[in-house]
Amino acid sequence: MLRKAHDAMFNQVHSSTLIYNTCWEDPRLDRLMLDLRQDSRVVMITSAGCNALDYLLDDPAEIHAIDVNPRQNALLELKLALFDHGDHAELFRVFGQGVHPDFRSLLEKLAPKMQPYVKKYWEKKGDYFKPNRLSPSFYYRGASGRVAWVLMQSLVKRNPLVRECTARLVEAHSLEEQVRLYTSIESSVWNDFNSWLVGQPITMAMLGVPRPQIRLIEENFAGGIEGFIRAKLEYVLTKLPMLDNYFWRVYITGHYTPECCPNYLRAENFPVLCERAPRITTHCTTVAKFLTHNPGVYSHYVLLDHQDWLAAHDLDGLREEWDLILQNSRPGTRILMRSASPEIDFIPLPIRERLKFFPDTANRLHQQDRVGTYGSTLLAEVL
Repeated sequence: MLRKAHDAMFNQVHSSTLIYNTCWEDPRLDRLMLDLRQDSRVVMITSAGCNALDYLLDDPAEIHAIDVNPRQNALLELKLALFDHGDHAELFRVFGQGVHPDFRSLLEKLAPKMQPYVKKYWEKKGDYFKPNRLSPSFYYRGASGRVAWVLMQSLVKRNPLVRECTARLVEAHSLEEQVRLYTSIESSVWNDFNSWLVGQPITMAMLGVPRPQIRLIEENFAGGIEGFIRAKLEYVLTKLPMLDNYFWRVYITGHYTPECCPNYLRAENFPVLCERAPRITTHCTTVAKFLTHNPGVYSHYVLLDHQDWLAAHDLDGLREEWDLILQNSRPGTRILMRSASPEIDFIPLPIRERLKFFPDTANRLHQQDRVGTYGSTLLAEVL
């Protein structure tokens, strides 16, 4: 009964809500593993669209961004419209600061080139960029943003010094300073309320974590969900430099800075991304349906972690997706994916026999991941 309730809750959140307001995968590592070229044809999960734009810096021929949640594609389409608009200051105001004083007027300028569902969505959600007492930034909107806001407010309420320490943490210039600052607030971070909150099914659903991934974590990690998150957070905040970690900065502060932000927001990248942005096409569908209706020879697949769900709920769908990937690949096509599990062992054996894996590269780079919330990374090539 509890499993069905959790699944229903997850499905309800994902069928009605923007889940990710920023990508939660490190494109710096992706680009090292993918080795994109001028003739690359990429198939990827959209998420928030940040990484699709980041990949354009390597000059691929085309990128197909696929997501079953149309709100995620609407977010990427808004970013693409801002590049077409050609004003970096407006782009950074919307997605760097997460606030725009007159977003609806800006939307009127952008709307003529938007698909109808994109225009309709942002007309409805224009207040996402209007700050208020309960949500001062776009990055505290959407499902994941709401969780970040609640957690941060819980920290500050219980220990007012947390705000100052976290602000210093994201500006720290050494790991020693990071360790000292994190140690000073660790007990506040893991107060009773936050420990309880991260273990709730609704919290995991809002963060985009389905029950199969929760089960993988609980089976493979001591301390369950709380222990997993606690260890991952400590590793990121104390073992990796925070000065360029825009992933955690944006949820701690609600905004980016020009010096610490995704590559698509950097002024020096704006001209080339304006030119290349039309190479991205969004598709509101599944990977399998996309490949069925758009057969071709694709050079790269970025699957994020959605196969965790397929492996637990839809083995026929998992096999179908892999069959279609191989049918629409060539020797050397690269596949990048992540999992909540420390090892991805659910790929069907007949499929594995047609792939070459690079565990040393994937594991080495996994340790450098500035997000740090996955259990493992897999990189493979089609033979």
